[in-house]
Amino acid sequence: MRKLVARRAAVKAASAGFAATVLLAPLLGSGLATAEPAAPAQLPTDALPAELVTAISRDLGMSATEYLDRAARAQQLREYATEFRSANPDTFAGAWLTPEGKAVVAVTDAEAGKLVESAGYQSHLAPISAGGLEGALVQLSQWIAALPREISEPISSVAIDVLNSQLVLNIANSGTGHLLNLPTLIATIKVVLSPGGGGPVEYRPMGGDTYITATKSLHDTSLQGVDVCSFGFSSTDAAGNALNISAGHCNPNVDNGGTAPVYVPNVRDIPNSPEVGSFAKSVLGGPASLDYSVIQLNERAVNGGMDLPRVRGANGTSLAITGTAEPVTGAPVCKTGQSSEFTCGFVSAERVETQLFTAEGVSKTIRGFASTACTLGGDSGGAIVTGTLALGITSGSNAAEAPNCTEANTQLAPFGGTASLGVPIRSILADIEASSGGGLGSGISVRTKPVAG
Repeated sequence: MRKLVARRAAVKAASAGFAATVLLAPLLGSGLATAEPAAPAQLPTDALPAELVTAISRDLGMSATEYLDRAARAQQLREYATEFRSANPDTFAGAWLTPEGKAVVAVTDAEAGKLVESAGYQSHLAPISAGGLEGALVQLSQWIAALPREISEPISSVAIDVLNSQLVLNIANSGTGHLLNLPTLIATIKVVLSPGGGGPVEYRPMGGDTYITATKSLHDTSLQGVDVCSFGFSSTDAAGNALNISAGHCNPNVDNGGTAPVYVPNVRDIPNSPEVGSFAKSVLGGPASLDYSVIQLNERAVNGGMDLPRVRGANGTSLAITGTAEPVTGAPVCKTGQSSEFTCGFVSAERVETQLFTAEGVSKTIRGFASTACTLGGDSGGAIVTGTLALGITSGSNAAEAPNCTEANTQLAPFGGTASLGVPIRSILADIEASSGGGLGSGISVRTKPVAG
């Protein structure tokens, strides 16, 4: 039997590495939005799988009840902050949960602070509005995108740090990175050096939340390897199509706008892995700066239950999804993925931009949120939740080359620990709807399980 090497998709995601401790960007109201309620109901604690409860305790140091309560509090804060920003666009400067779970809204003047405090939130006086920092981020990102690849490649990400009124530029600790001549358009740019990028890493398919794909048939004798990624959220559109949302860079033909079949790996006989669908739409960069794909599931997948409103985690356990959510700095999150299974962390930035290079060397800007959850190679496309709400899908990580999270935590501790880039699910849904033209994906929504009672 031929042996096929699993590779590439996870490696591409690794180019979005950044240090977790500096990504403090409590930025609300940016990106695409939907009309969906901000805080759907969550499952009770006894409905969470034991493996997830273990991950919450291990990674967050809190009980399942505290995790669900803080996730709900973050969405309540998000709803208030969005309304406040709409009414006070020039004075709103961000919102976040403190490590103790206290809700904070930042403003640029004392009068706005009084409004925040009258609503029961703690106010924080900031010198620059969220809109001002957003504009600076756009200018800096445009400057980076225009640089030659050999100069821009060491720059892994740019984030907004509203707490310190600055942009944080994460650069690989290399000769080029040290010599980079930063623009003078922003006076408060903080530079953080992170480990330099490594070479290609081989990954083998694993059970659980996993799929493989390739540019050719698995039976093609010229095929040298397959790409490994993770399924995200089960979805459906107005026509009743069974869909799954994963990462755009997982499609091996995303560069040329093509499609590719998706298989559940048969680890003993990869060429005979069962096909469960194909990429119907893939986006990498573009006007919305997103990284997502829509996988259309076939009859075999539906008959196997792959369209159910659940995400798979450790030891075959699964978590029911009850709605969608927005990223809020300080909110607790957990993620699934074929390599690291259930791991948890906190949202450390609501807006991060990174440059990802395609196989043709074309630079793509990807925009998302950052969390401290450990994410390994092959986890790309996997589901990120806050409580039991769908928050986003995994795009990249600074730990993609680590063999496990224990080693990742040890190696990256001097650089701020593990960090991953997620793409917000509501932004993905809005972009799919806007580009559907009434066809596949029109009226798309994440499948959810109603909360009992």
